[in-house]
Amino acid sequence: MTYNFHFSKYQGTGNDFVMIDNRDLSFPKENTELVAYLCDRRFGIGADGLILIENDSNSDFKMVYYNSDGNESTMCGNGGRCLVAFANQLNIISDSCSFVAIDGLHQAKIQNDIIALQMIDVNEVSVKEKFSFLNTGSPHHVEIVNDLENFDLYNNGKQIRYSSLYEPSGTNVNFVEKVNDDFFKVRTYERGVEDETFSCGTGATAVAIAMFETNKTNSNKINIQVPGGLLTVSFSKNGNVYENVILAGPAKKVFEGDITVNL
Repeated sequence: MTYNFHFSKYQGTGNDFVMIDNRDLSFPKENTELVAYLCDRRFGIGADGLILIENDSNSDFKMVYYNSDGNESTMCGNGGRCLVAFANQLNIISDSCSFVAIDGLHQAKIQNDIIALQMIDVNEVSVKEKFSFLNTGSPHHVEIVNDLENFDLYNNGKQIRYSSLYEPSGTNVNFVEKVNDDFFKVRTYERGVEDETFSCGTGATAVAIAMFETNKTNSNKINIQVPGGLLTVSFSKNGNVYENVILAGPAKKVFEGDITVNL
């Protein structure tokens, strides 16, 4: 079958996405092979994931997110920020919006090239001796390591992602190195991509909250250095609940075009 699509490519701190306007609901959403093809870096457009923007009766738009393996996935923070930029490009919104994703309703604001996205509240952080686990819209294992730059992220991340601890659906895995009280370096093995990504927004959010929960920082506004750039996570803690969680960073259009796919 032949498919023709107009698309835009966006990236947020190196986390890149194929964006398709699906407000007419013409995209074959159950075709995982097609999604994986479009995300393939050699045969398709190339991306960490694909995002559809759709109409929603109770907010400005709806976000539908797929990992590069073709499967619909949990929330993607950088993808959400990029989708806000895409919605602005399509003139759906101006400088602020609300949209619905798989984990609920989100608010976002645009200021210059920085997009600040409100993430879900986090009411549980599981703290173990060597790591923490929490869900920031997607599940995240957070672990401090030494010499992050030379750390074998792929093999260690894969082992944890598929470990019995996180059966059956697995987890994303973040390795962290503290620079100072409000500055941490992070590398992420991303579930569904099955490799390291340049950035993970829900991962950066999870790291910031985990570092505060485990007293590695006293700051509620934390800079997260990822391989693709710099993100900022801020929050307030009310009892045991992390509220007003904001993920902020750049989101930029790379290019747009048309593609014909024969599958």
